[in-house]
Amino acid sequence: MIIEGAIFDVDGTLLDTMPVWHDAGARFLATLGMEAEEGLGDKLFAETVQTGAEYLIKNYGLKMSRDEVAQGINEQMEKFYFDEAQMKPGAKELLNRMNNAGVHITVATSTDRYCIETAFERLKIKDCFDAILTCTEVGSTKDNPDIFFEATDIMGTAVPDTWVFEDGLYAIKTAWTEGFRTVGVYDEISAKDQDELRRYSYIYVNDLTEFNVI
Repeated sequence: MIIEGAIFDVDGTLLDTMPVWHDAGARFLATLGMEAEEGLGDKLFAETVQTGAEYLIKNYGLKMSRDEVAQGINEQMEKFYFDEAQMKPGAKELLNRMNNAGVHITVATSTDRYCIETAFERLKIKDCFDAILTCTEVGSTKDNPDIFFEATDIMGTAVPDTWVFEDGLYAIKTAWTEGFRTVGVYDEISAKDQDELRRYSYIYVNDLTEFNVI
């Protein structure tokens, strides 16, 4: 099996941040004295910060701009990325093995760049990647394959030889449909989706210590 390139999701795949993200919208609403609906975290799971902000404005009648709401959500997350977020088991070791083998690596994330870059610099892994791509900058969520194709363009890799590592069902479905090799990574927040995640995974792992193709 050839691995020319790898595209990694961050939250729930490389970094153990999903529990905090899951509650970020509710935490922001609480700062406004508002109570979140049940299941809000699940509804915002597939969204970027910007599109999640649009949902909150529409459904909670917020008299704020999209950027103001997005900033409020990010403020709930900033300290965690800046000071606390840690890598998931096996992540750093796998990145090092890929670097040593000459595999091109990019990030495809729904999180804003400054949070990712700050966490990566603190964890000393920023130099592992050819590029960091964000859904906000690309202009679409991972329901659309644009971010994956932009990654292959940057890396100069063929789709069948490019592996996509994801914990999100919606994203792994997109990559699978477009012919990428997909690696489903377990995360507790998306535990209910694991049967489907396995279905769309060329390889499924409980954590990245189990990935032994390289």
